[in-house]
Amino acid sequence: MSDYSTLEVIHDPRGFATLWLSREDKHNAFNALMIRELIIALDRLAEDPHLRFVLLRGRGRHFSAGADLAWMQQAAQMDFNTNLDDARELGELMYALHRLKAPTLAVVHGAAFGGALGLISCCDMAIGAEDAQLCLSEVRIGLAPAVISPFVVKAIGERAARRYALTAERFSGVQAHALGLLAEVYPAAQLEAQVQTWIANLLQNSPQALRATKDLLREVDHGELSPALRRYCENTIARIRVSAEGQEGLRAFLEKRRPAWQAIDNTEPRP
Repeated sequence: MSDYSTLEVIHDPRGFATLWLSREDKHNAFNALMIRELIIALDRLAEDPHLRFVLLRGRGRHFSAGADLAWMQQAAQMDFNTNLDDARELGELMYALHRLKAPTLAVVHGAAFGGALGLISCCDMAIGAEDAQLCLSEVRIGLAPAVISPFVVKAIGERAARRYALTAERFSGVQAHALGLLAEVYPAAQLEAQVQTWIANLLQNSPQALRATKDLLREVDHGELSPALRRYCENTIARIRVSAEGQEGLRAFLEKRRPAWQAIDNTEPRP
């Protein structure tokens, strides 16, 4: 039995996990419980040093319709401090997803509105269906995409973020690809097969190197070519070269064989 009411976390024997948003009857819309359960789930995933990567997906017809209307109605009745607590909880979710050590891949289909764009933007990579519909819809209901805005701006750039946050226009998966929010888009009927292709590709890579590279890119993202950053980069490659996986990878390459981390059966598990 699942530990969650609004989520499913499925661990694949090949070493990765799929985190499913699972409120199909509400189109996977956020409420306080889902946000809390997502934080707990991410904390648990973060504790697994052997986790290779995480997929973030939505059950049913949509990735996520954004905020649950009933929850928003409750928020309208609350005072400032209670709303601030709610905002801090949502912020904790976004930062927990963003800082997760394991690489993350969002798979987007159907609708992805409001805070759902925050989740997508917090992931390292995202793919989706060409006919997906995305929207920063907050201004239409008198709100602002405040908590998610730093991540959205990082994902699509300031100029595009200004347009879509201020107009609340819907845009397709194809447009999301052009903006850089989605790395690739596919016809909806092909999306599942392409997910398996992405999984198979990620499973080719050293688990340790994936985490080290994610940490490295987080440091490099600051952009300043400082002496400290140079030392960090030099130390990173030196550490990984002498590590067990680094040594195995180099030996496997020179010996023209598969490295040990590719020895796991890479067939799709039963549902």
